[in-house]
Amino acid sequence: MNLRSYWALVLLLNGIALHAQNIIGPQKGYSAQIGTTVSMLEDLKKRVTNSVVNLNMAEVDFLLDEKANRIGALILHLAATEKYYQLYTFENRGFNKEESEKWDVALSLGDRARKSITNKPIEFYLTIWEDVRKETLKLLKNKDDDWFASKVKGSSMNNHWAWYHVMEHQANHMGQIRLIINRLPK
Repeated sequence: MNLRSYWALVLLLNGIALHAQNIIGPQKGYSAQIGTTVSMLEDLKKRVTNSVVNLNMAEVDFLLDEKANRIGALILHLAATEKYYQLYTFENRGFNKEESEKWDVALSLGDRARKSITNKPIEFYLTIWEDVRKETLKLLKNKDDDWFASKVKGSSMNNHWAWYHVMEHQANHMGQIRLIINRLPK
């Protein structure tokens, strides 16, 4: 099975399970508040993935204008942001030097990203995001709602707000991605 078929199957199976119920709420294996946030994170990821999974490489690399970001770069940006918040909330740190080299361009976007994040199929970006998400879900299973409500060390935000921010960040970029898709050359 090729990667495109794999992602189509994943979307189909997960879409049936999630959207047949259209319910946001606690998930098995997670505390109540964390599980509810997980259901929202997963719903957003599925909707973003569903929007882009069938794009060809020219569409993934399309630039709306000289200041825009490519869809592939935006997906990688979502993964980089989520990875950053993993480290920030679970390890109370930012990227180390090696992680910065891997993630900073995608995290920052801009000119460097326009030049370097290109020429990869959508499956490349989705697989990276999926790997980051699997780690997020694994880490969240080991926490409880008391941790979720607690402040991130040295910060004014709590862990719940940090993961809410990841979610709303993904929602904002979902709108941006859909705008780009609507402007793709016919």
